[in-house]
Amino acid sequence: MKNPYSLTQAKIEKIISETPEIKTFVLKPKESLPFATGQFIELTVPGVGEAPFTPSSSPYEVNKIEVTIMKAGFVTEKIHQMGEGTVVGIRGPYGKGYPIEKFYNKEVLIVGGGVGLAPLRSFLLTLLHEVDKFKRIILCYGAKTPEDIVYKQSFPEWKKLSGLEILRSVDKADENWKEYEGVVTILLDEVKVNLGESVTIVCGPPIMMKFATRKLIELGHEPKNIYLSMERNMSCGIGKCGHCALGKYYVCKDGPVFTYEEIKDIPEIWV
Repeated sequence: MKNPYSLTQAKIEKIISETPEIKTFVLKPKESLPFATGQFIELTVPGVGEAPFTPSSSPYEVNKIEVTIMKAGFVTEKIHQMGEGTVVGIRGPYGKGYPIEKFYNKEVLIVGGGVGLAPLRSFLLTLLHEVDKFKRIILCYGAKTPEDIVYKQSFPEWKKLSGLEILRSVDKADENWKEYEGVVTILLDEVKVNLGESVTIVCGPPIMMKFATRKLIELGHEPKNIYLSMERNMSCGIGKCGHCALGKYYVCKDGPVFTYEEIKDIPEIWV
């Protein structure tokens, strides 16, 4: 049995600046690290520490792993200071991903906010790999401003794809913005799905997930068909330290993907 604490070395092959505070790091592991979309890894910076991240790349890309990281603390600031060619450590993958097979022959609505599009990018790329197995794929994405949108270079290509519908909004538009203005939940009024044959995937800041989920329930979506990526307070990654406890669950081991049905009665769900 593999030691859950064992590290695989990985070289930073490329760094992409997404926004002033967010970068995507393209990592080349020394050994192949297969993962299921929705699972996460622990990224270790020697002499600094480690932090959990959900890969933003497709699990079908076996020779590299991409992680999109917001500068938000000590470890992430150190990661942002690293350059191409730097060697880091990866352990994992951990947790449970999305049950993709359950989504076959359904309409899949994806709702993301800010850097929450990172794990959703992996999920989206997974769906697009077998796009014919889904009735519709709809992406609703919101950011604070046009400058804060991640994967700007990908959207023009995604918009060309048949089988994928995209709606975007920003909280505060500029003179060049031609799409929706307002919080991401306004997009849900624009999307009509077959509630009996659809699932919704939500990821973003807790406050965004809270109000997006409320809006979905108001629109008639069933809790069992709303999937939430609850990436919060994870530390050890294997359910030993207790930092990520959520009711009876450990997010790192039992999640990070949960249905709203599973966790809706836990008081601290959005904390």
